Amino acid sequence: MVTVTTDLATASAVTLAAMVRDKSVSPVEVTAAVLARIATQNPTLNAFAALDEEGARSAAQAAEAAVMRGDTLGLLHGVPVTIKDVQAVRGLPTRRGSRLSDPTPATADAPLVARLREAGAIILGKTTSTEQGWTAVSDSPLTGTTHNPWKHGRTAGGSSSGAAALCGAGCGPLHIGTDGAGSIRLPAHFCGAVGFKATYGRVPYVPVPNNGALSHAGPITRSVADAALMFSVIAGPHPLDHTTLPDRFPAEVEPDGAQGLRIAYSADLGHAKVDPEVAAIVAAAVRRFEALGATVEAVTPPWGPTGPELERDLWGAAMRPFLAADAAAAAQMDPGLVACTEAYRDYGFMAGHAAQTRRFAYAAAVNAWFGEAGFDLLVTPAASVAAFEVGRQRPAHWDQHAWDWLVWAEFSYPFNLSHGPAISLPCGVTEEGLPVGLQIAGPRLADALVLRAAGAFLDGAVAHAG
Repeated sequence: MVTVTTDLATASAVTLAAMVRDKSVSPVEVTAAVLARIATQNPTLNAFAALDEEGARSAAQAAEAAVMRGDTLGLLHGVPVTIKDVQAVRGLPTRRGSRLSDPTPATADAPLVARLREAGAIILGKTTSTEQGWTAVSDSPLTGTTHNPWKHGRTAGGSSSGAAALCGAGCGPLHIGTDGAGSIRLPAHFCGAVGFKATYGRVPYVPVPNNGALSHAGPITRSVADAALMFSVIAGPHPLDHTTLPDRFPAEVEPDGAQGLRIAYSADLGHAKVDPEVAAIVAAAVRRFEALGATVEAVTPPWGPTGPELERDLWGAAMRPFLAADAAAAAQMDPGLVACTEAYRDYGFMAGHAAQTRRFAYAAAVNAWFGEAGFDLLVTPAASVAAFEVGRQRPAHWDQHAWDWLVWAEFSYPFNLSHGPAISLPCGVTEEGLPVGLQIAGPRLADALVLRAAGAFLDGAVAHAG
């Protein structure tokens, strides 16, 4: 039984929701405990774009009154959550990590935020993001640097920087991230968390981004059970997102484990550079699937080497709308984003159209490959490197580049392009004590299977940095 304040702050959402329902703890106590931990951790993390302590305490009091009245309670009643600062939260601005953004508070919640509130969740505030979500390191011109909870001065990843940092530090169980090329899974990898990007269209994303259908929203948590619970609340069709799919999902992971699954394992997708220590940790972790009754086969997917050029063209094209209007605007922006947009300044309509044609063929190849090759799932490293120094797009021991961080993130974006589900799970630590993530991915619509295999792999483990 969870009885002390520190344990309440680091307890799972599944545990906290059950305790609130049986009145062994109140939403006010839970919220106070999480806020107290945030007060000790956030000064070094710098993970909030806007912490709404007053609003959270008020919502917790209302949630406690509902419990005492005997009201019907939602799945997340009294459980604290955070929202990445690219989704609207009523009464708070949506700044997207940019000095050039509108500071006017939102007048309505984004659909996924509204669903969390309807389920009884307590909104703590908005977490830091890189500028316009453009990079997977944790530096923002608006909020500064968000630090890794495992080692100060190291990146927390991005663009869901604050969400992963708070999750890894044990500051509440549930955090919303978004993911256009890995921005849920990559920070989860760096911070020792679970990051789940579902099939495109499972979770409403409003307003729908005009970026080639790359962006997803989803959970960053410390257990697969919590990710599934949060996913069950936020998933489902919404009239403001024409891409949403009709399915709803159960609040629990399917219990069948990994027994009988045929799993492909690729150490490099046929082209990716991976730091040797990261590669060794992931390779050792993959053997756990065999112990769980799965068949694992090393593969090189034929579509792997065609990804890098395609992704850079699509990513550069997606960033072009943020091209600085003038030198004064550029001076307010992340220099890496400026460099990326300048590199694609003259990228024309026909080139973009051709890239989308290649993207459709790539997505078809990825999704068809699972069935044609006879594999249920694909396991890879979540990223090529462990957390490196802040202020860089690449680790110091890699070749440097003004903006191309994608070189160490070659495993994540294929499943944005294919719209398939993928999850990053902590699978070990480096000699320096930094987390390493393993990615499980599947074909489009295989969300339940990805969660099932992930749950079997972690076996309910919950991790945080301190």
